[in-house]
Amino acid sequence: MNILAINFGGIGDEIFFLPALISLKKEFPDSKITLALEPRSKSVKDLTNIIDDLFLIDVKGKNKYTELLKLVYLARKGHFDMVVSSGGNKLISILLTLTGIKQRYGYDTGKLSRILLTKAVPLNKKQYACAMYHDLVTPVTHHKTYLPEINIKKQEKIANSVLIHPGVSKMSVQKGMIKTIPADIWAQTVDLLIEKGKHVILAGGPDDKEVIETIRSQTKNKTFDDWYGKTKSLRDLAVLIGKAEKFICSDSAPLHVAVAMGTKTYVIFGPTDDKKLIPQSENVIAIKAQDNCPIKPCLWEHRQTTCENIDCLKITAQDIVQKVL
Repeated sequence: MNILAINFGGIGDEIFFLPALISLKKEFPDSKITLALEPRSKSVKDLTNIIDDLFLIDVKGKNKYTELLKLVYLARKGHFDMVVSSGGNKLISILLTLTGIKQRYGYDTGKLSRILLTKAVPLNKKQYACAMYHDLVTPVTHHKTYLPEINIKKQEKIANSVLIHPGVSKMSVQKGMIKTIPADIWAQTVDLLIEKGKHVILAGGPDDKEVIETIRSQTKNKTFDDWYGKTKSLRDLAVLIGKAEKFICSDSAPLHVAVAMGTKTYVIFGPTDDKKLIPQSENVIAIKAQDNCPIKPCLWEHRQTTCENIDCLKITAQDIVQKVL
């Protein structure tokens, strides 16, 4: 079985998509799986051996339609037996038909999708995102994979450690999607955890330089382990997360890596919906403000940017540490 999977989005979306691919591999153990995704998310392949090949399709760039034509060309050239695609756009069923692949699975976006697809799957957005994506493969497998799994062995834990990854993607910031607390609150959290006797480790990616520098300058206690710049890849970060006893982060890709690693995780949530972004598990705890916003969570549900008040992110260092300890 030669399978093409299509899932456009950030690295978090690709980690959400892994359970569906894992179940396909369980059903068709000798299959080859090619994933079409955005170039910014290609590092997901470093976390898993489920994906055999990648098609990098820059649908967010200036040449979106040229890139989609490239996908059609590569799909036809690849002689695939099956294609599985996420996305709620009504044109996806047309795109999949143009690939010439006989077995086509995607979401039910209307009458056209029910005509063109082998099976149009109901799109249920009111559930954990892994489950939403996994619905796509239910027509072809009875296997059920609930959480993302990655190819990194269990790590020896650093005693009494709390790893902090404060950042979010630069793209979300540029789009006005504020999803985390200010850097000074992160700095206070570091100080308070050290005061409580915790071994604090600070990490971040290339997008997090500004927040890391602020934390460095505003912390009163400099005895934390500074790992910023030492994790050179998503895989390196996953190993570090695996070594931590506890992990504190924002609503961002490292959260989903932590879920896959099984590390006890505490996540800052403001305008986004924790019920869709974390599993129902005692191992993953949402930290939320006690605001009374009537439309919370609003991001994606009611608006595309965060409001100016950001009452939903008025979370103190004491609030965080109280949850973690």
